Amino acid sequence: MDATAKRLARSLERLYARVPLGMRLGLEAMRAACERAGNPESAFDCVHVAGTNGKGSVSAMIASVARASGRRTGLYTSPHLARFAERIRIDGEPISDADLVAVLERALDVGHDLSFFETATLAAFFAFRDARVELAVLEVGLGGRLDATNVIARSRASVITRIALDHEDRLGHTLPEIAREKAAIAKPGCPLLVGRVPPDVREAIAGVAEPLGASVQFLDDVARETIPALPHLPGAYQADNAEVAWLACRALGLDAHVERGLREARWPGRFERLTTPEGDVLLDAAHNEDGALALVASLAAEPRPGGEPSPVALVFGSLADKHFALTLPVVARIAVADARFYVEPKGRAAAPPSALSKVAQGHEMPSLSEALRAARARVGKGGLVVVCGSVYLVGEARALLLGEPTDPPVAL
Repeated sequence: MDATAKRLARSLERLYARVPLGMRLGLEAMRAACERAGNPESAFDCVHVAGTNGKGSVSAMIASVARASGRRTGLYTSPHLARFAERIRIDGEPISDADLVAVLERALDVGHDLSFFETATLAAFFAFRDARVELAVLEVGLGGRLDATNVIARSRASVITRIALDHEDRLGHTLPEIAREKAAIAKPGCPLLVGRVPPDVREAIAGVAEPLGASVQFLDDVARETIPALPHLPGAYQADNAEVAWLACRALGLDAHVERGLREARWPGRFERLTTPEGDVLLDAAHNEDGALALVASLAAEPRPGGEPSPVALVFGSLADKHFALTLPVVARIAVADARFYVEPKGRAAAPPSALSKVAQGHEMPSLSEALRAARARVGKGGLVVVCGSVYLVGEARALLLGEPTDPPVAL
């Protein structure tokens, strides 16, 4: 391990030591840290993206369009699949290890009282300022109103992708309540672009954003015949996300670059098909009921050479705090008989496979590698193995299947 790798391992260990603080909602500590650091978040223009599902994909699409326009572009997302550096991208590339060490060390020192996510966000602000980024696309971590990314005082555009039930203990137990939390990223004089939402959610968003002085535009108000045919990432559900990205890019004056930017966009782990000698594996980060329904619909919409669908095996894992009792029944039905395999995702408190089996009968597996092996054996080379239920599980599977490097292990 060279000197940079050792420093990165130490920095990540310091950073992950802050995980027990949890996903703290509130802006006081973040504002104070940014002020001590000279307000790096004010050094670049921002697009701020919230939403229950699709916000990472939409963020990646908008950033790709901005790059296609020639702008130096930053992209901040979470969580990562295999390496922390994926969270902070400049012109489409993850930050280098040397630069990551530099911004993490500064963020850890300046933000001595910050949580894990707050520290990561401050590090991203440092990285974008250092790189002289012109436009940074910031994905909200949780909610919006009290999320660390909402420390920004202004933005070129705010975006809400879609609203579904998730994190109810923090954001509210109804869709309008959750929508109000997300709508609070709106800024005076800044357009707020919103994907397709039901009427009660629409009313809730407008009720928060308009008093803040934001101009709100809903995708449902745009005549469908005026929306161009848009290239999009794999998966039928990404067509909806592409329309939201188009709406945002139109507000940013990037219309001329949308087609190229969407065509060049990449977002791993979302309806991503990997072809291996042992058969195809489909990775999807669906981790709630809304995402699961989108995954199942996308599978049903796939072309079927020969007319018959390939047999499907399911490898599923969930964090304990997710609604796996709602998500699992949706995806369980895609698997052929005796082809559900349950594992524990690494990284955070996971739902035990025994709890998953109580929802939908399946095989409780000791590891992801064994689950993949058993799933492939069940459906054969001509079948499809679908891995879903957790971003962490998808990240682990992707690294395992592609032999990609991961960050050094950190004791949590």
